[in-house]
Amino acid sequence: MFDEPSTPKLSATEFRLLTDLLRNRCGLQFDEATCFLVEKRLARRIEECDAGSFASYFYQLRQGANSEAELSKLVDLLTTNETFFFRERAQLTALVNEIIPEMRSRQGGDRRPVKIWSAGCASGEEPFSIVMMALEADLDPGRDFQVYATDISRAAIAKARGGIYREASFRETDPAMRLHYFAQRDGLMRISDEVKRHVDFMHLNLLDSAKMSLLGSMDVVLCRNVMIYFDLDAKKQLMATFHDKLRPGGYLLLGHCESLSNVTPDFELKHLSRDLVYRRPVPGEEKEDAWHALARAGVTEGEGSGPD
Repeated sequence: MFDEPSTPKLSATEFRLLTDLLRNRCGLQFDEATCFLVEKRLARRIEECDAGSFASYFYQLRQGANSEAELSKLVDLLTTNETFFFRERAQLTALVNEIIPEMRSRQGGDRRPVKIWSAGCASGEEPFSIVMMALEADLDPGRDFQVYATDISRAAIAKARGGIYREASFRETDPAMRLHYFAQRDGLMRISDEVKRHVDFMHLNLLDSAKMSLLGSMDVVLCRNVMIYFDLDAKKQLMATFHDKLRPGGYLLLGHCESLSNVTPDFELKHLSRDLVYRRPVPGEEKEDAWHALARAGVTEGEGSGPD
């Protein structure tokens, strides 16, 4: 009888090498408390790659011919793409009912579509939600707005392009919207081509400055519940990228639990009718004081300083 091969153990040095690589390449941060989680989730992948050890797997990631593709699989294993349609709906309502009309009216005679970037789109629920809500508001895709969506996970982008979803994605979806924009197939729900064709998906690492050149200037960036995985240096780098990509007066929408306090002073808080968002200031335009914006939104000291 042959003994089964033992599961490789993750040493402190191997953990540091792997997590340093993830932090440098993707901005993802893992502390020592996650060592067991990293070991458990990567053990099967090491067996699939026939790497033999965490050290060998690390060198494949750093120098292998398919290192970029493998890095994407590693990110899939270690992060949770938890999302659903119409998540944080008030913010999406503000985007469709206030931000897009405002930016269109500001353009004057040189009118063009408002360019919206869903950065860290996971399996596509966020950008598809934007299109559905815009259609319900009688906005015209291609004329009034364009939606671009990116994610570091190739598997997530493939799922988004497929447009097929399980029940968990519909926890905040009105039955009428579900009936109108989805068709049932083999117990799953497929999004209609009417929505699907209006989102341009692309694989992209948000910290890859070279590939960022593929994206032009944007009017709105949504990067919601992504920075929670990043360390401070990566957050600063990401915000510098968004500041560069956003046109003056462009909007940055973060998750409600996220804030730019202690990250960057380059964005101002903007009070909308039902939400607080960030905005790249317009040169020469008076910048609204953050505390004034919070007060107008009814947020008192102690309730937090991020958009709500």
